[in-house]
Amino acid sequence: MAILKIARMGHPVLLARCEPVGDPGSAEIRRLVADMFETMEDAQGAGLAAPQVHVPLRLFVFRAVPDRLSGDEEDVPMPNTVVINPEIELLTNDRVLRWEGCLSIPGLRAAVPRAPRIRYTGVDCDGNRAERVVSGFHAGVVQHEYDHLDGILYPMRMKDFSLFGFNEELSRVPRPAPTGA
Repeated sequence: MAILKIARMGHPVLLARCEPVGDPGSAEIRRLVADMFETMEDAQGAGLAAPQVHVPLRLFVFRAVPDRLSGDEEDVPMPNTVVINPEIELLTNDRVLRWEGCLSIPGLRAAVPRAPRIRYTGVDCDGNRAERVVSGFHAGVVQHEYDHLDGILYPMRMKDFSLFGFNEELSRVPRPAPTGA
């Protein structure tokens, strides 16, 4: 396994729509997924999409650890998980603001409007199909990573840039959780 170089905002690979994965079980895809897990863990991220490591394919890895969950019944923990050729359905027209950071935009975070509840589907490297309905943090991280596959970075979703800043500055003054969207 290897730690991969993460593309940063401004690199064109992050702005393009990715191609579907033809053979999810191929040795090349399995190696990429293993390297992406190692890279995500090394960077202490919650997720990582293939274009973030310069591979324009429709797959991402993520994890939803218990201490990041909202307490919602559908905000379920997930160990390291890969989702290949994902599809997402937003299950409400409502949007809630959630704090997000991104490994491709290091040192910054913002309050981003996201659907509080989604359904997502995809396959893993063994071709096993997954379909989940989730909410809270789990839903947010999946939407964030899915956006990468369509060339969307979280600042493109923002409506209020007063809720965008450097981690060190935002942590100096306690801030309430963002509400509404």
